[in-house]
Amino acid sequence: MSDLPFTLDQLRILKAIAVEGSFKRAADSLYVSQPAVSLQVQNLERQLDVPLFDRGGRRAQLTEAGHLLLSYGEKILSLCQETCRAIEDLQNLQGGTLIVGASQTTGTYLLPKMIGMFRQKYADVAVQLHVHSTRRTAWSVANGQVDLAIIGGEIPGELSESLEVIPYAEDELALILPVFHPFAKLETIQKEDLYKLQFIALDSQSTIRKVIDQVLSRCEIDPRRLKVEMELNSIEAIKNAVQSGLGAAFVSTSAIAKELQMGVLHRTPIEGVVVKRTLWLIFNPNRYRSKAAEAFSQEILPQFANPEWNQNVLKLAQKNIVLTTLEVLTPNLSGEG
Repeated sequence: MSDLPFTLDQLRILKAIAVEGSFKRAADSLYVSQPAVSLQVQNLERQLDVPLFDRGGRRAQLTEAGHLLLSYGEKILSLCQETCRAIEDLQNLQGGTLIVGASQTTGTYLLPKMIGMFRQKYADVAVQLHVHSTRRTAWSVANGQVDLAIIGGEIPGELSESLEVIPYAEDELALILPVFHPFAKLETIQKEDLYKLQFIALDSQSTIRKVIDQVLSRCEIDPRRLKVEMELNSIEAIKNAVQSGLGAAFVSTSAIAKELQMGVLHRTPIEGVVVKRTLWLIFNPNRYRSKAAEAFSQEILPQFANPEWNQNVLKLAQKNIVLTTLEVLTPNLSGEG
């Protein structure tokens, strides 16, 4: 097909309108005038001979054709960015960009340490850390928007064939108490003692809360019997609430190292129980992997991996994926995920 009925600029405008919900806000985000945006949309609809927006409501709503074009347009724009990164790699092996994804806990407490070590050695590489839910992070890896990610939740089933997922590390969930709580004087407590405590937890709909509940259930601790007196929206808020004496909580050990060292929180062992979850390393084997991503995989990832899984991480790091431009583009032009 020699003459495409759309341009990359028109796809960018379509995506901006869908994200912003209005032509005016889309124009502002793209630093162009609203009439220019409206004209591009009109030209696009005329070239495709189909309406892309329902113009009756206050918010710009995509038609069925608009949703279809947006779905393919996002893939095309993602591939364009990937192509630019691949070319940049060839021109500048010392620079480039590394984009790492993470779920909330790993992104807040683990990845900054890893990125810090990487930046000490590769100061010229631009590093981006995208912290989102496990589901959103997995889709970003699948779509090529993120090089690799470390997550703690479950991968969406529809992505199981698109991603390579390997166990990376174990994350222990510790029971923390105020330092002046009576249980803080005990060497260990029993599982039944947990049901006597008042707990502070994340919102019941949050991904991390669901993961913690699943892990507790596997350890034969019934999360439904825990007295959750307060729900907060961040781990930092939970730690501060526990420190202030408002209750107990389960949090990742990576999130409390500083507080334990300072002596402002007490970590209380549960007799016969170690509450752990698996952190997973995910990447898309069919996407171009930058030189920066290869260096991060080879030099940083193995240092934080669980010893029993380190060989898998090293094998991943040694996979040198070299794709031609055609190989980069071809697998992603289908309608699949």
